Amino acid sequence: MVRTNKLNNFAAIKSNVVFIILSIIGVTAFCYFSHYSLIAPLIIVFIAFHLYYSQKTNPKIFLNLALLITLNVFLVNSLIEYTTIPYYAIPVASISMLTMLLFNDLELSFLISFINSLFAGMMIGQGYEIIIIFFLGGMMGAFSVRGARTRSHLLLSGFYVSAINILSLILLTNNFQFVMNKQFVVSKIYPLLVNGFVCAFLVAPFSKIFEHLFGVITNYSLLELSDFNQPLLKRMILEAPGTYQHSLVVSTLAESAADAIGANALLARVGAYYHDIGKIVKPEYFTENQSMDRNRHDDIEPSMSRLVIQNHVKEGIDLARKAGLNEKIIEFIPQHHGTSLMYYFYQKALEENQDPNMIIDADFRYPGPKPQTREAAITLLADSVEAAVRSLDEHAPTKIEETVKKIVNNKFIDGQLDECNLTLKEINKITLVFTKVLSSIYHARVKYPEKKNGNSNKKSPDKDSN
Repeated sequence: MVRTNKLNNFAAIKSNVVFIILSIIGVTAFCYFSHYSLIAPLIIVFIAFHLYYSQKTNPKIFLNLALLITLNVFLVNSLIEYTTIPYYAIPVASISMLTMLLFNDLELSFLISFINSLFAGMMIGQGYEIIIIFFLGGMMGAFSVRGARTRSHLLLSGFYVSAINILSLILLTNNFQFVMNKQFVVSKIYPLLVNGFVCAFLVAPFSKIFEHLFGVITNYSLLELSDFNQPLLKRMILEAPGTYQHSLVVSTLAESAADAIGANALLARVGAYYHDIGKIVKPEYFTENQSMDRNRHDDIEPSMSRLVIQNHVKEGIDLARKAGLNEKIIEFIPQHHGTSLMYYFYQKALEENQDPNMIIDADFRYPGPKPQTREAAITLLADSVEAAVRSLDEHAPTKIEETVKKIVNNKFIDGQLDECNLTLKEINKITLVFTKVLSSIYHARVKYPEKKNGNSNKKSPDKDSN
């Protein structure tokens, strides 16, 4: 196992080196033949080292960032060479906005803003002024689109980019009387005003293209997937209504917990919607869809029950792929169980088998993998906690709290959280949120007194309904 890990690490480092070398060669060739400064390749080298030592780099991310930088260089060079538009109107900030929407990472957005503004300034040749304006505009664009969920938010971000562009130019200009000059306004202020809105209009369509190209998912796509008119969700509502109700509660738990620890709450909610879609293939074999007087598993062997329960993961992945769901959502389907033990059927097999030693623990575990992200780990915990609390005979707050802590602790001890980056402090916060939300859902209701006779103490229907 150790040797395999070393070989995998060596292969990953080798791939990184190859991509870095190819990027440097490409940038060097472009700068040489276009008569631009050869300092650009050196900048790429230091950026690559920074990503490597900050543990953000892998061949895919580096290639994605290199493609965005290349797109910026191509865009700036084409506008300079083949158009007469003012330099201040070049939408450099659009790449920073795209980076934030695609990766939701402020550090990557900062690097992209710095590199792209520097390269654009070097190609335009207007000195440090335009570099600073493009950099600050790019950072404002990245900050303002973080968490964007609507088109109006994107347009507002464009306005912010324009505003910071103009403010930066004015502050860089020592002669404020010159700012009011008509020539200055037409040649610089107007182009910078248009710049931000052009960035917003470019980001809207290109975010969808790069989303598919890079295999990531934006808030806009997550909101589309949260629509209950989506085919898979409609099937779940009609064919597995119990699973649908279960998924709603899990999504509420997951979103609240993710928000509490600063994870992607929207991703957690949408992932929870789809985590159990495999159950629509055989809904009658899952507790939440069964009638009170019949359990299909009473008629079959525990080993067969194990296969049916395990298969809902595989069937869910197949359904999701056929429906064209994003891989970021599909990952929730196997990871929300991890390698957990199907305890009920494992115990049943031990009781029914004459030789308990013949029953292997590993046979009654889900295939995994364990959760790789905080959002998937939260969904795993929410799924287990919801099922356990729902099965309680008494839903007193103290009982709910005790059950939640027990379930979370068991998952932690079982190693299901080993491969995600949840901290103990975050796990404690998640436990508190789960307890609070479930206590609200299962809160005790006031019992209304029964009427002693039909003619006295009558209340209006409105009051009775309260």
